[in-house]
Amino acid sequence: MITLPLRGRAALDNPPARFRRQHHEPLDGPDVSPATVVHEDRSRSILVRNNSPDVPFTWSLNAYRGCEHGCVYCYARPTHEYLDLSPGLDFETQIYVKHDAARLLRQELLRPNWQPAVIAMSGVTDAYQPLERRLQLTRQCLEVLAEFRNPVSIVTKSRLVTRDVDLLRELAAHEAVSVCLSITTLDAELARLMEPRAPQPLGRLAAIRQLAAAGIPVGVMVAPVLPGLTDHEVPAILAAARQAGASFAGYIMLRLPFGVKELFQQWLAQHFPGRERKVLRRVRELRGGRLNDPRFGTRMSGEGIWATLAKQTFELHRKRLGFAERGPDLSTAAFHRPGPRQQLLFEMV
Repeated sequence: MITLPLRGRAALDNPPARFRRQHHEPLDGPDVSPATVVHEDRSRSILVRNNSPDVPFTWSLNAYRGCEHGCVYCYARPTHEYLDLSPGLDFETQIYVKHDAARLLRQELLRPNWQPAVIAMSGVTDAYQPLERRLQLTRQCLEVLAEFRNPVSIVTKSRLVTRDVDLLRELAAHEAVSVCLSITTLDAELARLMEPRAPQPLGRLAAIRQLAAAGIPVGVMVAPVLPGLTDHEVPAILAAARQAGASFAGYIMLRLPFGVKELFQQWLAQHFPGRERKVLRRVRELRGGRLNDPRFGTRMSGEGIWATLAKQTFELHRKRLGFAERGPDLSTAAFHRPGPRQQLLFEMV
């Protein structure tokens, strides 16, 4: 078992996956950070339909499985267990990429039965994680969305989103895009420990500033709010984002599904041993005495006195600063499919 933090990684080890029948425990843990390994994901479709009543989108697109940002609290970590991998270090080092993402998206949008609708990017893992700088799968998908003028909403931690300002402007001209930067803390050292390969908070604020200056609807998502650790920062995060140009704001309380609970507890014990009990006690008070409550309607916000206080604090400062409570309603009015000749030219390239 690894007992010391690894440079650039948040998880301290690889706990067994839920569905794996056998688990091999190394005799000696590695003393260096494991390298990122890229695998090809041969999925035959790219759009996923969502029917969760507390998620504000129907369709999502994820070109990557796993995320090199390595946020210790990430609710998506357990998805790696369906690949027979661990939600720990495997999630941040074994990344599956859909090289055919743009082609698959084009196929979906060309189908006669496709009804234009908002597509969410980063519904699971970050569309602008470090590999995107080289692979440009998200940019290729945005090129398709801009061509079809299909609306898209993006949530990311990465300043890399500003690379695609040209495509975002095209979509914004048709009221077909919104971008939200996720900011958990303004404390650079805490961010380094929690989100080791994500851009620093100042970089995310700079991204908000650049997108707003380009005329792209941009907001801030204070997510997750970590009770007893970052909840006191909510007013400052909102103020900094508003000053940078964000026009709408939201928040989500910390969720710890499945194996994320153990990973988060281990991380707290390693980095904040003096605050571990307080943080976990607050989480349990939000979740009916447990560390996670998966019920629709409460899983995003929690319940009880601390949840009420968090909501009141957020709403007070959101209204005071003049934030809209949600992003703009995106339009499908400009959606169009390229004609047969345009499609033939694309296929010849």
